[in-house]
Amino acid sequence: MMNLQLVTRNLLSSSKAFKKTGLFSRSFHVNAQRNLQNIIQSQRCVKTSLTINSKLLSTKFHTKTKVANSQKPGIPKDPKEIKPVVVKNSSSLPSSLSVPQLNIIKQLLSKLWPKGNTNAKIRVVVALSMLILSKLLNVQVPFFFKSIIDSMNIDWLNEIGTVTTIAGGLILAYGSARFGAVLFGELRNAVFARVAQTAIKKIANDTFTHLLNLDLSFHLSKQTGGLTRAIDRGTKGISYVLTAMVFHILPISFEISMVCGILTYNYGFKFATVTLLTMLAYSIFTIKTTTWRTGFRRKANKADNQAASVALDSLINYEAVKYFNNEAFQVSKYNAALTKYQDAQIKVATSLAFLNSGQNFIFTSALTAMMYMACNGVANGSLTVGDLVLINQLVFQLSVPLNFLGSVYRELKQSLLDMETLFKLNNNEVKIKNLPDAKPLALGGAAEIRFENVSFSYVPTRKILDNVSFTIPAGEKVAIVGPSGSGKSTILKLIFRFYDLDQGRILINGQDIKHLTLESLRKSIGVVPQDTPLFNDTILENIRYGRLDASDDEIKHIINKVKLNNLIEDSPEGLNTIVGERGMMISGGEKQRLAIARLLLKRAPIAFFDEATSALDTHTEQALLKEIKAMFHNDKAELKDITSVSIAHRLRTIADSDKIIVLERGQLKEEGTHFELLAKEKSLYKDLWNIQENLDMEEELLEQERKRIEAKKASLKMEATEQ
Repeated sequence: MMNLQLVTRNLLSSSKAFKKTGLFSRSFHVNAQRNLQNIIQSQRCVKTSLTINSKLLSTKFHTKTKVANSQKPGIPKDPKEIKPVVVKNSSSLPSSLSVPQLNIIKQLLSKLWPKGNTNAKIRVVVALSMLILSKLLNVQVPFFFKSIIDSMNIDWLNEIGTVTTIAGGLILAYGSARFGAVLFGELRNAVFARVAQTAIKKIANDTFTHLLNLDLSFHLSKQTGGLTRAIDRGTKGISYVLTAMVFHILPISFEISMVCGILTYNYGFKFATVTLLTMLAYSIFTIKTTTWRTGFRRKANKADNQAASVALDSLINYEAVKYFNNEAFQVSKYNAALTKYQDAQIKVATSLAFLNSGQNFIFTSALTAMMYMACNGVANGSLTVGDLVLINQLVFQLSVPLNFLGSVYRELKQSLLDMETLFKLNNNEVKIKNLPDAKPLALGGAAEIRFENVSFSYVPTRKILDNVSFTIPAGEKVAIVGPSGSGKSTILKLIFRFYDLDQGRILINGQDIKHLTLESLRKSIGVVPQDTPLFNDTILENIRYGRLDASDDEIKHIINKVKLNNLIEDSPEGLNTIVGERGMMISGGEKQRLAIARLLLKRAPIAFFDEATSALDTHTEQALLKEIKAMFHNDKAELKDITSVSIAHRLRTIADSDKIIVLERGQLKEEGTHFELLAKEKSLYKDLWNIQENLDMEEELLEQERKRIEAKKASLKMEATEQ
């Protein structure tokens, strides 16, 4: 599951990049590497236990709790071994949706019997057949043991040949039955493994695909770490529930039913009544105690998630921690969460000891009572010694499924809780989706973008855009400027359909984007975002992400265009250099150039630059802008039919635009060319330009003064050296 968690966290942290490159159809293989647990072989049950076990599943699964596992292979019983992974708080995952846990079980069972998959159905039938054979042989073992004991109760001097033959045959039958039960149980596991793992993979992959298709507002309001852990924990829960339902609950019910029927048929209702009362007491005690322990587990989960969140935030913001010397503060926050987790886990462990002790007391009392009744039967001659051994074996064999049933119930509760979180993600509605009549975007040439009376707000109390109308001409370079908070970046989000409008419409070549397929719309738009999303992969693969089928030669050509040669040459691995998580291993300017390379490689007819050169130095910025202009807007440009839109604060970078749109407080203030806007008597653009030019002039003067002072210091130092 480690691969799943790493891949998921990496991709979700860059979810915007997925949407901006239009790669919705790419499939992702999600590994769910939890192996099916080994099934413990034993004998047990009562006819009425089917009702009791049903009760265990149907009446109490609504309680959400983390539980301890059984001390069997693959299922740790110590609750400290179970790592809680619930999302930190209600804001991390959708809380308004409810997924009944019985519905979850039904959905899982449907995965075991998938429509149209004959191979999977055959495997399930074979596995269930192996299950029945295993349990039938298991119940036969005590009968062979009884017969062996009774065959010993004869006159050995007169019957030695016959006895040896009979006893020898019974012993062979005893050994064969025990081995056969184990063999069929293991064959059952092997046959069913592929069905279970296929179901796990499908659910995990469907969830991951659904997360990528959810709208931007969902991802902005959720913790990426919480989402990845929810998927990780949920898939592990699926693995356990599938195994427990098919190979634990059903076998236990079947075996206990057979044992109770045998006791009733051979020895009367007294033994069956004791067995029934034991089952009832055991089940009620387990349910009540586990419900009581739920509060401790929830506190442990909450504290663990707090600790995980603090650790994740600290590592992601490593530089900020170092800049402000706050290592001790972060450690104290982490330690506080760990202390809460420690206290809660101690209570979990203590309550588990109480639960296990109570369960053993109930069963031991029942076993003692039944042995007393059997001994009385032997004493009064109604039972043989073999009968006593048979009853002892049958009842003692119930201890394993009963103890196992308790731990299975506890673990099923936690697994269903984890899966409920996972299924809530799947039930989260995709708000931005194709309309039934959606058609692909049809572009006969360059794209014209028109806003008609567009209004939009993230929250009802504050309008970001208020009745805005403007046109971005086809094939031209257009800039959108304005003070912070005027709605510039929102323009991009609306054209990309990260959000739908409150009113108005957006047209591309006369086609309302709401009636276009999302794939065709987003495939036609290339974006260089302000915060460049990079994967923890090589430079080559990060650039290739703009167009997955691009050749190495095309990528090298683009690298030359965006001036990334120095980075490639200075890196020991060249194009195969890893950029680090979120591109931490390269500079901000190099990240932005890499993002521009992605856009150029995508060759989308609409290009958006959101502060695309904000992290570049002046020299590199001007060189890159010149190169971009040559690529997009010269008569001989290789991408001259592209409509480019630049969102900028630094007005010098967009002064040569064919059209400049000025926004203020969500409204269109003015529009025109650079010189037309400067020629106006009253112009917001003119005011912004003058402010920036004065600042630039002051910076130039300060730079000149700094150089003059440094030159003077160098001169004085040289004079002092000569003297």
